Amino acid sequence: MSLVELIAQADELSLAVGGLACLDRCVPLLGGDDEILRPLWASLAESEEGFRDWGECVEQVRAKLYVPDGPQDNASAEGEAVALAQRMLGAAPAERTAGNLLTWADDCSVAALRIHRLLDATARAESDGESSVRDRREGRTQDMSPLVAAELRRQISVLELVSAHGPAGLRQARELTTEGRRVLRAVVSRRARGRV
Repeated sequence: MSLVELIAQADELSLAVGGLACLDRCVPLLGGDDEILRPLWASLAESEEGFRDWGECVEQVRAKLYVPDGPQDNASAEGEAVALAQRMLGAAPAERTAGNLLTWADDCSVAALRIHRLLDATARAESDGESSVRDRREGRTQDMSPLVAAELRRQISVLELVSAHGPAGLRQARELTTEGRRVLRAVVSRRARGRV
């Protein structure tokens, strides 16, 4: 199944995890530490109680990380990547409903793939843009750059894990996300050193 199909068929929990995992992997762009989204992950493991906690946790994270005006340097790949990550956080729904989460998870999926495409030094310029991301999400994966391919695999794996195992799949989904966050942190650090 393509990523687009997985998102379309996902239940509320899978959508929340899918969106949160994309955001969590991109936290290095927002200056957050590895534990900044832990309360949101915890709220997903708490069934009905977590539904009430989710909105409060979203507001707390936004208060720590969100810059409404976004970065000033949208002309560079890094600036655009940060702006996309800020949009993911800014759009996180305070109310955990299926409709809100479907829109957010889908937008986060696109944004995370675009971020990885922007920051991948090996990606070819001609494959950039909305059509490339759309193609990847629909299953057309030939000539994918390594960083984008890995992000696509993680997105698919996270949705499959939660879809198959429900809350019991959260731990593995989080482990995949942690691995992806480390990769992106290393990419951001390498690019920063290259600019010095």
